[in-house]
Amino acid sequence: MRDPALAPSSDDRQRWHDADQDARPQRLGRLRERMVGEGVDAYFGLGAENARYLTGFELGDGEDKVRGSSGRFLVGADEVIVIADSRYRLQAEEQCRGARIEPFSTGFPQRFRELLAGLRSISGEGAGGVRRVAVEATNLSHAEWQAIVDEAPELELVPSDGWVEGARATKEPSELERIGVACAIADRALEETLADIVVGASERDLALALEWRMRTGGADALAFDVACLAGSRAALPHGSPGERMVQRGEVLLFDFGAQVAGYRSDMTRTLFVGEPTSRDRSVYELVARAQEASLSLLADTLAAGNVPTNREVDAAARDVIEAAGHGDHFGHGTGHGIGLATHERPSVGRAAVEAVLPSPTVFSVEPGVYLDGKTGVRIEDLVAVDVAASEMRRLTGFTRDITVVAA
Repeated sequence: MRDPALAPSSDDRQRWHDADQDARPQRLGRLRERMVGEGVDAYFGLGAENARYLTGFELGDGEDKVRGSSGRFLVGADEVIVIADSRYRLQAEEQCRGARIEPFSTGFPQRFRELLAGLRSISGEGAGGVRRVAVEATNLSHAEWQAIVDEAPELELVPSDGWVEGARATKEPSELERIGVACAIADRALEETLADIVVGASERDLALALEWRMRTGGADALAFDVACLAGSRAALPHGSPGERMVQRGEVLLFDFGAQVAGYRSDMTRTLFVGEPTSRDRSVYELVARAQEASLSLLADTLAAGNVPTNREVDAAARDVIEAAGHGDHFGHGTGHGIGLATHERPSVGRAAVEAVLPSPTVFSVEPGVYLDGKTGVRIEDLVAVDVAASEMRRLTGFTRDITVVAA
């Protein structure tokens, strides 16, 4: 077995590519079963992650803004159609094996109607039998939805948000492997960046140093922009690095992740520049206890042959923080799923619809306490949950102990 902290080899990438190719018929089969159950004739997909999952069409981060309608796809009874303009046609032909690639330039509502007219309904009718179309509505603007309705009033558009996202929450072995490799690359990158943390270094420079080490250490891209926040700015749960200089006696929070073959990692560590103050140490120890409460609940419940719900995992951490009088300083959820997207199902928070965790799955456990204008602490790890194996594994390996830098 290769050291997962090393950059993935070309053989690894080919193996993952082949695993995705082999899995797509089963993925499409599950979607078609859902379509039959919901009584729809065809499925219209728009999300970049769903397109990759079901068709193989890949977009880089941020490319959604310029791709137009390319990468949108239709699923019928026995065919998948992928739309691609001249910029993406060759890419789609290479990546979307088994799909019919349809050119597109302008006038999407008209083209949409034409394509549906040639698609065989999931109910078994011949071409032209499509009447009810499931649509990923959160990815379609109201204006475009209305344009389709105006162009094809005979169609009934049915919102289908969550159909594919729900299936993606259950991870295949090759997906779990890629997330694990992304975690290992991020672990090593932070370890190597510790030496760069000195009094007077800026948040922006340290964020760039961490990004560089992930990209040169095997990551294809970042999972998301690196957050590096010093001192009182660590109270911003999702702040962006700026010119603020690191100072002795304060915290330094990193939130970051790597991306490998489409799959992402996510980790937060709060470090101490010099010996921590009693206040900051106390907050850190509280957050660590809260995270451990969720991790212990997961491990113990699975070992007993049961499966916790998402809200139970959230409550385990939240109860610890509330009991210490900091409930108002922990406003976000305890975790989120991760895979092709940085934030996906399952949602682990008090506002989430309560449900038993899927399996196998991966999600973050990331309680935090944020004191406005003073300090902030978050500790985030990814865990893989496998009910059949009665197992919970922490995928992020960087220490959760108090870590002092620039001592």
